[in-house]
Amino acid sequence: ETRRDANGRTILHFRGDSDSHLVRGLVAIAIALYSDHTPEEILAADALAAFRELGLEQHLTPQRSNGVRSMIERIRADAYAPA
Repeated sequence: ETRRDANGRTILHFRGDSDSHLVRGLVAIAIALYSDHTPEEILAADALAAFRELGLEQHLTPQRSNGVRSMIERIRADAYAPA
């Protein structure tokens, strides 16, 4: 969802959920990193590095890792073209 902050800047707000508790946690981390930020801030952020710093990457299956990358790519794509 696209919003405006008090200065009139475009900010993007994200929501997400999953039936899986693990995926729900990964979504929550991504939302915490990206939601309610400007597109420029989103594009400057490196969420995959944040996941590595948290040590999550080594505990995820290749399928889950691909899912995280896809989620991050989708968020970044939304930041390239805010409504």
